[in-house]
Amino acid sequence: MVSKINKKILLAVTGGIAAYKSAELVRLLRKENTEVRVVMTRAAQQFVTPLTFQALSGHPVATELLDVSQENAMGHINLARWADMLVVAPASADIIAKFSHGIADDLLTTLYLASECPVYIAPAMNQAMWNKVVTQENLKRLEQHGINIIGPEAGDQACGERGYGRMTEPVDICAQLITNKPTSLLQGKSVLISAGPTREPLDPVRYITNRSSGKMGYALADAAIAEGATVTLVSGPVSLVPHSEVSLVKVETAVQMYDEVLQRSGFHDVYIGTAAVADYSPGEIKQKKIKKHAEQTSITLYKNKDILGAVASSTPRPFTVGFAAETDDLERYARGKLERKKLDMIAANWVGKDVGGFEDDKNALQVFWRNGQQTFELMDKNELAKKLIALIAERMDEKSTT
Repeated sequence: MVSKINKKILLAVTGGIAAYKSAELVRLLRKENTEVRVVMTRAAQQFVTPLTFQALSGHPVATELLDVSQENAMGHINLARWADMLVVAPASADIIAKFSHGIADDLLTTLYLASECPVYIAPAMNQAMWNKVVTQENLKRLEQHGINIIGPEAGDQACGERGYGRMTEPVDICAQLITNKPTSLLQGKSVLISAGPTREPLDPVRYITNRSSGKMGYALADAAIAEGATVTLVSGPVSLVPHSEVSLVKVETAVQMYDEVLQRSGFHDVYIGTAAVADYSPGEIKQKKIKKHAEQTSITLYKNKDILGAVASSTPRPFTVGFAAETDDLERYARGKLERKKLDMIAANWVGKDVGGFEDDKNALQVFWRNGQQTFELMDKNELAKKLIALIAERMDEKSTT
């Protein structure tokens, strides 16, 4: 007895070294009892031949917009009506830009405009191309159009560089397409997190710092990865090891953290400022060790730039989440910071009390936004991070619909 075909999937392959992975995707999809037909751009044919996909799919590969072999010479309309879903893997920066702007100058772009079925794209490109402002703007526009974005992942790239831009592995793409796995809360979103303390040097030996361990920020990075986000972590000096998929940027001083965060914030959907950044830094850094002579000494400190406020007032502006560690009058100070810096949300916790916080594996949070609040009781920071990420995703959705 022949099994019933579950889905009819139209797979579009665009130009890029990741095109070789698409052959494996066809094989996996057919194992799941789907019918697969393949469309290739001219650039894709420079990496893999149509014959490969014809052999794997069992159907001729479509490559030309006007196909005289079709009864009405309109193969793009016929394919668009045939498919239950259109999957573009890999999706190059070029195709993403064309989709975003409604350009229809070849078979695939015309198919996209003619299709009425769900559309999934699996981006694949160099990390610099992925991080370009215009690429992120194009992706956001496609999301607004209802396109489902799978990946990309972080890792080593064919060009020898490392970062986000690797196409999601075929087995994971297949799982999302076939098993109807629920979309992760932050699927397709990019999250920037700052974590840990900063060190403000006095001389080659000494520095001013604080007790932040970075545990909350690193836990949030793990939780965001688990919910499908791409994550960049700007970290002060800590002894923690980040998730393998996190793009880590190491810094030491408040100035360094400011520079690294601000140059990246416009490329991300969310910024979570968990870092305990020094409010002040020494006006002079001695080139030699300061010797102990006088009974008293004084150090002139100057106010550092406000990272959180700068991100919240930047354009384009990510959904901005601040943190506040307080020893007294927690809600008043937290709400004041929320309004003063025009944040979307602020998570506040007590310090100096028996309720977790700095250096502890547990924490409790009171989270505030303009018209609401939520309390998370004392719990492991990893569990707390999952709950906070879920709340952030919920608030983002509510904001986008208001």
